[in-house]
Amino acid sequence: MRARRGQRVPVVVQGRGRRRTGARVLWVAAETVVTCGVVVLLLVVHQLWWTNQEALAEARDQVRVLERRWEAPGGVPGDPSPSVSRPEPGRPTGAGTAPGPAPAGSPDTAGPGSTGAFAVLRIPRLGLAVPVAHGVSRRSVLDRGFVGQYPGTAGPGRTGNFALAGHRNTHGEPFRYVNRLVKGDEIAVRTRDATYTYRVDQILPRTAPRDVGVVRAVPRSLVQPSYGYTAPGAYLTLTTCTPEFSSAYRLVVWAKLVSTG
Repeated sequence: MRARRGQRVPVVVQGRGRRRTGARVLWVAAETVVTCGVVVLLLVVHQLWWTNQEALAEARDQVRVLERRWEAPGGVPGDPSPSVSRPEPGRPTGAGTAPGPAPAGSPDTAGPGSTGAFAVLRIPRLGLAVPVAHGVSRRSVLDRGFVGQYPGTAGPGRTGNFALAGHRNTHGEPFRYVNRLVKGDEIAVRTRDATYTYRVDQILPRTAPRDVGVVRAVPRSLVQPSYGYTAPGAYLTLTTCTPEFSSAYRLVVWAKLVSTG
């Protein structure tokens, strides 16, 4: 049909609506990306900074509480014995567990009643003073900024292996700089009854997470047998994850008892 003379033919303009819709989609996508980035940043800040502040505060308070209790005349009734090892049900005394903090997602391995601190670990080279509790449960021990004693291992100053685990990063990270220890450095463990001084003797830079030999009564790596001992003694073992911000391997420091005061 032809348009009559003088009559305009309507023209439909397309494209502007599409451009506006596309711009809205891009804007929403950009806002979503920014929001997700902020959430991730907040999570990182919480994990790397806030958990450290909380755990450090609790650990320092616990150290003060313990030392004040021990210095009080006669001590405090009901104070947990520092020399009692609490093995898990069904686990023979001296048996090993994973030589470091359990990887994310793994079950807690603490024995019953294993949340109370009973000793203070001091490492002068690192300026570290941290409470020691029974068990290596992440929730009730390690994530509180404490160092945990492997169930079934010997008590402080006793013949055998006083084996400890601690976080390297986050939650107080008490063992972050244990890689700086060198042979001859002193480590002190104070309990209600005495202070036990150990001297660093060997360092295993890296081993498998399940190298249970490093926490046995006579510690010796099953992965790298050239590291460890062959004779009974009074040993102290420190274990933590390595490299930093990873749980792929374990770093192990061994020390021998040199004095009791």
